[in-house]
Amino acid sequence: MPGIIVLLAILVLLAITVAKGVRIVPQGTEWIVERLGKYHSTLKPGLNFVIPYMDHVPYKLVTKDIILDVQEQEVITRDNAVILTNAIAFIKVTDPVKAVYGVTDFAEAIRNLIMTTLRSIVGEMELDEALSSRDKIKARLRESISDEAIDWGLTVKSVEIQDIKPSASMQKAMEMQAAAERERKAMVTRAEGQKQSAILEAEARLEAARRDADAQVTLADASAKSIQRVTASIGSELTPVLYLLGEKYISSLQKLATSENAKVVLLPADIQETIRGFIGKAAQTVGTT
Repeated sequence: MPGIIVLLAILVLLAITVAKGVRIVPQGTEWIVERLGKYHSTLKPGLNFVIPYMDHVPYKLVTKDIILDVQEQEVITRDNAVILTNAIAFIKVTDPVKAVYGVTDFAEAIRNLIMTTLRSIVGEMELDEALSSRDKIKARLRESISDEAIDWGLTVKSVEIQDIKPSASMQKAMEMQAAAERERKAMVTRAEGQKQSAILEAEARLEAARRDADAQVTLADASAKSIQRVTASIGSELTPVLYLLGEKYISSLQKLATSENAKVVLLPADIQETIRGFIGKAAQTVGTT
């Protein structure tokens, strides 16, 4: 009975020893082997053998592309504007030994390096430049962290700026500034319109005055020609003149009678005698002259 127990114990120990000596590494990973506390070797994907109880696997690294999400942070630009920005990085472990022994936590190190470098790059730009230069920021960011990443056994494949936007207070200030700019442009447009309207009105008045002056000159010329023709036709005879004066008198009475403001029109009792008297007086006046 004791012999069976010893045999079972030996078999169990042997199984544990074999299990500790055989390592199957999955594809896309590499394992770091330490022997008696010191780095010994790196196990590649597949079947590997180590010395039981002497070799230990403390680190198992993923050699596929790793996605690192860089949290959102506030960044102050050169013109003291506050913007919010975050990023995402794609890295790959190319040297597992440096990734393990070169830095405590390479993922956290890369993440903090990106955040620090991003603040530095954006801090050298003004607000408008930072908001419109995403590709430029991305290129400078990748270039700045590549050297550090190589020292840690990493390759930075890409760094993408996920979002870059003004903070809430800054966005409100920008909206107020944009509204003020739109109002200024509207005022300038209205002022230009009023200016053009005033110019057109002045030009219209000037043109109307010129046309009125031309019309008055034309009427004066016509009156002068009319007088000349009447004088040439009448000559020294008074009868035509008296006839014209009587016609004007009667026409004036007609206009007075049809006027809207005229309520009562008084006429001489003997209008014929009145006309004769008027004509006589006119004839005497003409005779004396």
